Amino acid sequence: MVQLTLPKGSRPTQGKRWKAPEGAKDVREFKVYRYDPENPGNPRWDVYEVPAGDHGPMVLDALIHIKNEIDPTLTFRRSCREGICGSCAMNIDGRNTLACTKGCDELSGDKATIAPLPHMPVVKDLVPDLTLFYAQYASIMPYLKVETPDPEKERLQSPEDRAKLDGLYECILCACCSTSCPSYWWNQEKYLGPAALLQAYRWLADTRDEATEERLDDLEDPFKLYRCHTIMNCAQVCPKGLNPAKAIAETKKMLAEREL
Repeated sequence: MVQLTLPKGSRPTQGKRWKAPEGAKDVREFKVYRYDPENPGNPRWDVYEVPAGDHGPMVLDALIHIKNEIDPTLTFRRSCREGICGSCAMNIDGRNTLACTKGCDELSGDKATIAPLPHMPVVKDLVPDLTLFYAQYASIMPYLKVETPDPEKERLQSPEDRAKLDGLYECILCACCSTSCPSYWWNQEKYLGPAALLQAYRWLADTRDEATEERLDDLEDPFKLYRCHTIMNCAQVCPKGLNPAKAIAETKKMLAEREL
């Protein structure tokens, strides 16, 4: 369970309840966090009663139905609907996940609470402001850095070396892990967070990259890397089954070994 931090200086009030049609069956209540930037001092929880037969099997299907058929003002991000883009990351029943891969049959009961990713500024409704998150990702230089001349065709890599990237390259930057991490909540301006650090190790582990020392120098900082306390929320919530904490530990190991 991940605690939701609301916009500073405000607590949501009880909002509007949208009733299901009379006689509707298999009705589920979706309690959705609403935040209007035109009225930032008054967030609210709106409740939508939705028959299960009116939408597809995923929570994202329910949200799309609510927006299309009940309340067009509801705002959220979505794109691929296949668990690839990470756009629809949100907090569902207290756990960060992707709405497009979260089945309605996985919800705890006939009432579900949906909120934006925790401990992030909210742009509107279920849309968090990821400006800092992406800036931190950019800071780890997420691209191949080499000094040797480019080959005629490609930089070759053995199957064994390529396998070292498994569990790293699959990250979709949904921010579920970083926004579930207490260390990131408390030191967000200084600590890079699980997602950025997993991406940093992805390039440290890439045998084609020639900037290992530069990358390690940049990470050797009391806050950027070492605020990780191995709480493991990151691995627990990752929708791709990745383990950022392991990548962080491997980075610490590389720094320790170069001091020997």
